[in-house]
Amino acid sequence: MLFDIHHDHAARRFETTVDGVHCLLDYTLADGVATCVMTITHTDVPAEVGGRGIASALVKGAMDAARTRGWKVIPACSYAENWMKRHADYHNLRA
Repeated sequence: MLFDIHHDHAARRFETTVDGVHCLLDYTLADGVATCVMTITHTDVPAEVGGRGIASALVKGAMDAARTRGWKVIPACSYAENWMKRHADYHNLRA
């Protein structure tokens, strides 16, 4: 299923609304010596819209944005950590 994922740069958040329910992924961003590092701190998909792949779409959106910008990623959120383990094509983003 496709979701309209929006990147709110100022809030450091990826978000989407599904059936009127707001879902999000929060991150922090730190400048490193060689590159910026995105730390994914939290994903939130309320139960009433859970089980549809929304959290996966949010994490993929964040990972794709990091790749495009040349950032490394620390998946501090347990969902993001497990997602990254399952998607070998994103392992090279790990900080």
